[in-house]
Amino acid sequence: MKELHEHFQRQRKYIFYLLALYALGWGFTPYPQAFLSLFLGTAISFYNLWTMVRKVERFGQAVAEGKKVRSLGMISRMAAAALAVFVAMEWPQHFSIGLVVLGLMTSYIVIIIDFLLQKMRQGEER
Repeated sequence: MKELHEHFQRQRKYIFYLLALYALGWGFTPYPQAFLSLFLGTAISFYNLWTMVRKVERFGQAVAEGKKVRSLGMISRMAAAALAVFVAMEWPQHFSIGLVVLGLMTSYIVIIIDFLLQKMRQGEER
């Protein structure tokens, strides 16, 4: 589980940098709708990543103790994504649905980039 926490710490840092960049873009560029949409999607994406890490920890702990595990919470993560899309549809003057969906995929993109960076670093150490 220590490795899971290390991965999550790095990914959280990257996502927070992106959220800060989106906030600056929202405040200081002529494209506030785009950056606000990306911010909303990325915030929900981060929430989904955080809940997944928590549930994987509980899953691992339950398996180690020989207990049954209910699920990893796919429905709750889908509901959070649906909420983001609902917000974008409710206020189209403030949000773009396409960019909200792109923001929802941000955590997966960050995970892939983090994986590739770690593989490159391991290759340099050898």
